[in-house]
Amino acid sequence: MYAVINTGGKQYRVAAGEKIKVEQIPADVGSEIVLDQVLMVGEGESVKIGTPVLAGASVKATVLAHGRHAKVRIFKMRRRKHYQKHQGHRQNYTELRIETIAA
Repeated sequence: MYAVINTGGKQYRVAAGEKIKVEQIPADVGSEIVLDQVLMVGEGESVKIGTPVLAGASVKATVLAHGRHAKVRIFKMRRRKHYQKHQGHRQNYTELRIETIAA
């Protein structure tokens, strides 16, 4: 069984037992959270699609860790104008382990 969830403005296809990194969620490490923005649930050939979310569907996940992704380097330059700008960015994330999917 798999589900498509919406969290942090992004959509993720998840299944039980998977580990995913999502946008930072304010929850303690080891705590269990419920993701109720389930857009689709599928099992084999049967698929349920929400409009836009499925009523009564939820995904339970455990918070494994909080961290920061690798640095993204930004470099801007205008040729012949002596303009160069360096910048870096590290996005925060929360690592989740998907426990159960309830349709």
